[in-house]
Amino acid sequence: MNIWTIVFLVVLVVAIGALVALYIFGSRLQKKSEASQAQMKIGAQTMSMLVIDKKRMKLTEANLPKIVVDQTPKYLRRSKVPIVKAKIGPKVMTMICDEKIFDLVPLKKEVKAVVNGIYIMDVKGLRTNLDQKPVKQGFFKKMKNKVLRKDTK
Repeated sequence: MNIWTIVFLVVLVVAIGALVALYIFGSRLQKKSEASQAQMKIGAQTMSMLVIDKKRMKLTEANLPKIVVDQTPKYLRRSKVPIVKAKIGPKVMTMICDEKIFDLVPLKKEVKAVVNGIYIMDVKGLRTNLDQKPVKQGFFKKMKNKVLRKDTK
């Protein structure tokens, strides 16, 4: 056999082994994530809050309780997380928001939120529905809509 075919076969076997290992590792992480989401839903509460401010900040700058910062791994302390300042009853609290719903949280409005500890899992409008931001259209979709509008006139 040629040396290049041997090298190619070795690289192919290593690549296949890496893909199998990543598949197994990914499925384990997914199972852990599903289990933790189920635990969070069990302990969730619904409460109304007035959202004062929201932004993405580093954990160390977000004015969160010291125990939260201490329990976070050191390499994640500098990462930016979605932070919401809200007035719940008479208290103003700093809370961490789920990345999926961060854009839905309105500023200076009262919302009903599903909360577990200091983590906001879901929001609903208290008196009205929350405004959904329009989905960003690509260049070709915009051009197609313009052409369709011209044809209908």
